Amino acid sequence: MANHKSALKRIRQNEVRRLRNRYYHKTARTAVKVLRNEADKAAASEQLPKVISLLDKLAKKNIIHKNKAANLKSKLTKHVNSLA
Repeated sequence: MANHKSALKRIRQNEVRRLRNRYYHKTARTAVKVLRNEADKAAASEQLPKVISLLDKLAKKNIIHKNKAANLKSKLTKHVNSLA
């Protein structure tokens, strides 16, 4: 166990950030899944910018890797464009 006051604070901060990052990551995965399962092109086109923005924010905060965000955005855009 940590003995320094600053180390104890760091432990508390890390736990809060871990839970927050976990929430953001899970929210993004759910949004991606909802968009992938969307069959209506109009609804999917409306959701796409929101999901892309969410992925960009996560990549910027290093919650997900920037290349993973780019791959997801590319695949989702292709999926939306392929809808009839």
